Amino acid sequence: MGEEGKTSSVEQGQQEQELKQKKKQHFVLVHGISHGAWCWYRIRSLLETSGHRVTCIDLAGAGIHPAQADAIVSFEDYNKPLVDFMAALPDEEQVILVGHSAGGLSITHVSHKFSKKIHLAIYIAASMLKSGIKSDQDIKDGIPDLSQFGDVYELGFGLGPSAPPTSAMIRKEFQRKILYCQSSDEDTILASMLLRPGPLLALSTAAFDGGDEIERVPRVYIKTTEDHVVKPAQQEDMIKRWTPNQVFTVDSDHSPFFSASGQLFNCLLKAEAFACVSPHSDH
Repeated sequence: MGEEGKTSSVEQGQQEQELKQKKKQHFVLVHGISHGAWCWYRIRSLLETSGHRVTCIDLAGAGIHPAQADAIVSFEDYNKPLVDFMAALPDEEQVILVGHSAGGLSITHVSHKFSKKIHLAIYIAASMLKSGIKSDQDIKDGIPDLSQFGDVYELGFGLGPSAPPTSAMIRKEFQRKILYCQSSDEDTILASMLLRPGPLLALSTAAFDGGDEIERVPRVYIKTTEDHVVKPAQQEDMIKRWTPNQVFTVDSDHSPFFSASGQLFNCLLKAEAFACVSPHSDH
């Protein structure tokens, strides 16, 4: 083969490699209350090893974000890191948003605002409420009820003792039983060291008025069968009320990013493949 043929083969190989990279999606992972970007470390590793681009967001007052939960009183403030990230994306770029638990409210919020920049929204054991929290039914379906476990919350009162609580965190002695009952000792201990109070008052204001623009965004729900937080019956009710394009199931507790990371990773890849072949408007 002459030099010209060799050059042509090299260029072709480079083009094929570039095409493969373009096909790999950019996953944006959004944690639930009290967690942070750190909780995705297993999933990020699996996705990046498979060639995907991954961004893990710390919402306000979470992870290494400097704000304190008791000072965050609106959902707009809590979700600002994700909103700012989406606003900064180039108009021609699309991402796959993944929200766990209360992170479902976060990805719904930005789906109303940035539908053209979202290739797919994936809800993992998440609050999937089209308009956020606006009714008693929304609370029943999408908000955890942990009363069966007793007095599980440490509450903060940033606005004074006579005002409603501004923050909440599950007490250490309940965390394993409620959040990580199928997770390893190592991950449970890691979480107990990194969990922070969540902005309870801010989350209660998560109500959205974005109209039907959000319907441009295809949705996948990943159910967790042994969940003590967003219980399976709640997940089913949300799926019936606002039916997603696809539903997958993981046999796990509320934290499959720890307890069933392999299953969850496979579900994410299946969801990605579904979105790539499924026709949807303007995507």
